[in-house]
Amino acid sequence: MLKVLRYRVYPTKAQKTTMNNTLELCRWTYNETLALRKDAWESEQKNIGYYDSKKMIPEWKKEKPELKTVHSQVLQEVIKRVDLAFQAFFRRVKTGEKAGYPRFRGYGRYDSFTYTQSGFSLDSDRLTLSKIGDIKIKLHRPVEGEIKRLNVRKMPTGKWFVSFLVETDTPLELQKTGLSVGVDVGIKSFLTLSDGNYVPNPRFFVTEEKFLAKVQRKLSKLEKGTPERAKALKAVQRVHERISNKREDFVQKVSLNLVRNYDLITFEDLNIKGMIKNHKLAKHIADVAWNKLVTITSYKAEWAGKRVELVNPCNTSQMCSGCGEIVKKELSERIHSCPYCGLTLDRDHNAAINIMRLGLQSLQNSGRCPSLQ
Repeated sequence: MLKVLRYRVYPTKAQKTTMNNTLELCRWTYNETLALRKDAWESEQKNIGYYDSKKMIPEWKKEKPELKTVHSQVLQEVIKRVDLAFQAFFRRVKTGEKAGYPRFRGYGRYDSFTYTQSGFSLDSDRLTLSKIGDIKIKLHRPVEGEIKRLNVRKMPTGKWFVSFLVETDTPLELQKTGLSVGVDVGIKSFLTLSDGNYVPNPRFFVTEEKFLAKVQRKLSKLEKGTPERAKALKAVQRVHERISNKREDFVQKVSLNLVRNYDLITFEDLNIKGMIKNHKLAKHIADVAWNKLVTITSYKAEWAGKRVELVNPCNTSQMCSGCGEIVKKELSERIHSCPYCGLTLDRDHNAAINIMRLGLQSLQNSGRCPSLQ
């Protein structure tokens, strides 16, 4: 079982300078690799892959001796990122999606570097990174398992974090309840459950919107390149970071509560990218972070030996959960009232019951239905 554990680190001023230089050298390597592959294709119709690109590192070190101050595996991982960007580009082209060609990174647009196998060690409250030194780390929880790789990231506010990818055999110890639930995500309520419970939408972005607009107006009036503008930009970045932290904390707590209380959790398989194209609702859809909720709940359920199912969202709101008839409703109609069987209940509650039914059916059809009530 693989887990990602994230911790904050506190580098000294000298270490911050070294780490910032590492980011810039990684950015240079990224752009040089992209240019190499782009020029080879445009001039010779030649495709240069990951291994051919990696062979250029010794040549680049002769051209740019500063690259020797960066751990070799960090530079190799940068080249791997370029290769993954091209793989994603060709995959989207093949499926007919709108594909953006990999782009060069401008100054300050590269914010992380990775040690893939070696070059780091962890001892008590000190993290040792090759070519950088011993950095103070706040271990707010123990690192359980074998560390496979380490990622160092600089946040826009200037804070530094490390993420460990660890392999562990320790599951999330939660009791089985034998219960299943359907989850209807929404904007009015963050989510509505098939048992009638619901979680209100905290609207983190909306509550901070006025203050964010205030600091952004101040930023827009300042001249570029001045210390005052840099200070105002930090204020804007702190607001965005605060919103992100609140949303992350909220989703983590809600997902853990779902996994604790239910053995089968069913969500709709929503096309959120398509839904965001509705400009009237885009801001609110992005604020509720439905994708994040499904992703976090899925991996926590897997750790605990429980299950998350995704079902087709077609007609979950229109179908009556009592008799199965289709009852057409506008988005503004919040009450489901069935003219066939007389069932009347909240629209989202009705949808959540239908979602749970579809989740149970998908398990039965695949021959792996647990004994859930």
